[in-house]
Amino acid sequence: MAIADNKVVSMEYEVRDAATNEVIDSNKGQKPLQFITGKGQIIPGLENKIKEMSENEEADVLVKAAEAYGEKDENAVQTLPREQFAGIDLQEGMTLYGQGENGETVQVTVKSFDNNQVVIDFNHPLAGKDLLFTVKIVGVRDATPEEAMTGHVIDPNESCGCGTGGCC
Repeated sequence: MAIADNKVVSMEYEVRDAATNEVIDSNKGQKPLQFITGKGQIIPGLENKIKEMSENEEADVLVKAAEAYGEKDENAVQTLPREQFAGIDLQEGMTLYGQGENGETVQVTVKSFDNNQVVIDFNHPLAGKDLLFTVKIVGVRDATPEEAMTGHVIDPNESCGCGTGGCC
């Protein structure tokens, strides 16, 4: 039976670079990932396939770059003056976080640098990569009205420290 919007899905997963078969991330043997369908909380290509699955079902899901983190955009690589990175011990490949034009958090990767300039890449590190997910749907339930409204899964087994349990 297909999984509709506003369902809390719990899943185990492993994701690999489809080209190299390198494991990128996994939660196997750990706490399942929980998300609410229809809220854009996971990459679109994976969510679309998960919606076709049922509880306790396992599948290998190939997600093309365009439906994952997008194609690599060469215009997202910029060269900036080194002075803008004063006090930062730069290393090639390091991730930096800054503030975008609209106040949002922006992640960039340092591609290269010298004494005068720094080349940074605004692309997501997985942009341009096809991803192969091995997923198992371990639970599906209706989102509570609060979860559906806020987009945050409330785990009744966890407490935020306020003493009432699951209130955060």
